[in-house]
Amino acid sequence: MVDGARAITIANLYEDLGVSMDALRRSCDRVDESRSVVDAALLDGKAYYGINTGFGILAGKRIDLDRLEMLQRNLLLSHAVGVGSLVPRAIARLMLQLKIHALGLGYSGVSRTTFDRLLEFEQRDLVPAIPSKGSVGASGDLAPLAHLALPLVGYGYFLLEDGSTVPADKALATAGLTPIDLSPKDGLSLINGTQLMSGYGAYVLERTLHLLKLADVLAAMSLEALQGSIVPFDSRIQAIRPHVGQGHVAANVRALLVDSEILESHRNCGKVQDPYSLRCVPQVHGASRDALAYAVATVETELNSVTDNPLVFQDGSILSGGNFHGQPLALSLDTAAIALAELGSIAERRIYLLLAGHDGLPTLLMNETGVNSGFMIPQYTAASLVSENKVLCHPASVDSIPTSLGQEDHVSMGSISATKLYRVLRNVETIFSIELVTAAQALDYRLPLAPGRGVKVAHEFVRSHLPHREEDYLFQEDLRPCLDLVRSGEIQRAVSQAGIDLI
Repeated sequence: MVDGARAITIANLYEDLGVSMDALRRSCDRVDESRSVVDAALLDGKAYYGINTGFGILAGKRIDLDRLEMLQRNLLLSHAVGVGSLVPRAIARLMLQLKIHALGLGYSGVSRTTFDRLLEFEQRDLVPAIPSKGSVGASGDLAPLAHLALPLVGYGYFLLEDGSTVPADKALATAGLTPIDLSPKDGLSLINGTQLMSGYGAYVLERTLHLLKLADVLAAMSLEALQGSIVPFDSRIQAIRPHVGQGHVAANVRALLVDSEILESHRNCGKVQDPYSLRCVPQVHGASRDALAYAVATVETELNSVTDNPLVFQDGSILSGGNFHGQPLALSLDTAAIALAELGSIAERRIYLLLAGHDGLPTLLMNETGVNSGFMIPQYTAASLVSENKVLCHPASVDSIPTSLGQEDHVSMGSISATKLYRVLRNVETIFSIELVTAAQALDYRLPLAPGRGVKVAHEFVRSHLPHREEDYLFQEDLRPCLDLVRSGEIQRAVSQAGIDLI
């Protein structure tokens, strides 16, 4: 990490970025020092990649001094070949902030004019519209970042809060701004980097950190509703297979089940073992936690790295390297997708058990079925999303198609890892929403016996938002608010406020 720069963490992503943006506005010394190296290099007569040469396979072509600004402008125009749906606005804004942060570390040689205009975009919430497809995850996220930078020169679009777009030249005029001219190296600094991969990864992982606790809450709710055993969560079992995540998950479930009347009611029922989706929650949830911890560490390192090329050093060196290559992110984001998908997969199996009429629960979780289908079809939806996640979890990082006529002969495809991960997250959130409403329905049939304190808090919180159902209804009436609860983190906060600290 560059001296004096604030390290960004996933856990405090937006808070840390806010501090970083404020610090960059107050001091741009690193940017100026880096720029002075580029200005000096332009006078020494030597060839510097992307500063006074062509790009990619055209690196051997020298460009005359009087055409260097055109070179940088043309770079944006020629590389803005992104296609597909737009990057969600929250992630596009994060990409803008991460690009500013990376340039502000002072190893890119970008001009103050360009840097200040990016800061102004961020301050005014002018978020470029960025197509999500077109990057191969090496040489940077070239096409998406070209779209991010187009509004600087009056091209492209800005993305509004309602999802609509406005032409950049029109938005600039409304804001009293005019397009800028790019200085030598500016265009290359703007499009080289891993901000699409990093932005998606940071966004998803920041939300996933909250979902991990919810996954344990949901498992505990389903365990109580199904009168499952707490024995597999015994600390002695975890101690002799001491994976960190496994131990944390077991501790969370034990904490959630304290003072459970339901557990006491069947303690001596004679049941030997529960199905794996209950019994192996520590092992499955825990393995996902450990895999996601690896992804978090990788993305945090990336957020605080310089991924431009060439790199500009204060001793006057301008060095070409491969920091733009997305392989670290591609591998970690593929892993994160698999880890998230498995949380959804085991949740769907618990949903299935809740509907099966075990241990006194009504089949399909309604007393009168036949005329009512009960909770049959929500499980179909969960199964569909689990199956889709299996397809999405095919690793993009094992693929490579050479580009730039073979100059870029191994690429990471990390952008595909990133966008797939986002889709897996959305699917898992919905699966969790279905388990939440299903487990709450099942727990109603255990009354008046009380579940563990943590489960009781979660159950009562859901019931304060949604009613018990005994007749078929439009399930979307419950799914949408449940999805809001899953995404908000309110259930975990309610449990925490009740004095139950989850790891």
